[in-house]
Amino acid sequence: MEREKLLKQWLQEEEAAHIHGWDFSHISGRYQEEQDLPWSYEEIVRNYLRPDVKMLDIDTGGGEFLLSLGHPCENLAATENYPPNVELCGKKLLPLGVDFKRADGNSSLPFGDGSFDVVINRHGDWNPDEIWRVMKTGGVFITEQVGTENDRELVGLLLSDELPFPFPGQYLDIARTTFQDRGFSILKAEEAFRPIKFWDVGALVWFARIIEWEFPGFSVRGYLDNLYRAQELLEQKGVIEGRIHRFLLVAQK
Repeated sequence: MEREKLLKQWLQEEEAAHIHGWDFSHISGRYQEEQDLPWSYEEIVRNYLRPDVKMLDIDTGGGEFLLSLGHPCENLAATENYPPNVELCGKKLLPLGVDFKRADGNSSLPFGDGSFDVVINRHGDWNPDEIWRVMKTGGVFITEQVGTENDRELVGLLLSDELPFPFPGQYLDIARTTFQDRGFSILKAEEAFRPIKFWDVGALVWFARIIEWEFPGFSVRGYLDNLYRAQELLEQKGVIEGRIHRFLLVAQK
């Protein structure tokens, strides 16, 4: 394909790189990740749900996962701090009766002591002291986190291998020790590296613009030579592949 056509396509993807909630449907079928993790976050969460369970979702995004559980809305609470998602949650969660509040997962949670049986957090910030405070005794915290080394091959391909890690402390051993030191009992702890695959460079452009903390300063025109190299790699191998880094922690108060 001529370079001019590629550039036009990539610029269109860059322009389209906006997101509400955590919805990657724009590149559905053009990339793949999290297909073979050794655990199912959803199944683990569901194992702790009964109709009377009070549950908090920290950094809920647009509330997509929370609502997919089908749990009684009057027993659900959620926090989010990213402004577009705060607006989305206000329109989507509050009318359903979910106790939604704007808050940063890394700071104080706007709920009373001992309010929740289950606290969940998928790919969000956390504050172990606050999680301990808002949980009932015997309550369970469930989190799946993005690890430090996530997407580093892709970062190296588009930007540079020399970029510092955006979240250097995101390893299972560190998280487990942090929660143990706070007094939690660890029920489950797993870590995994799995493939992430792209079948067109335009999807990778969109992805890199959305996840700007992993690809700081990336733009199509700013890194055009790297994008052409990525296109050559795609044509040679039929796929552009990196690795995701994930870990799971289930801890009980």
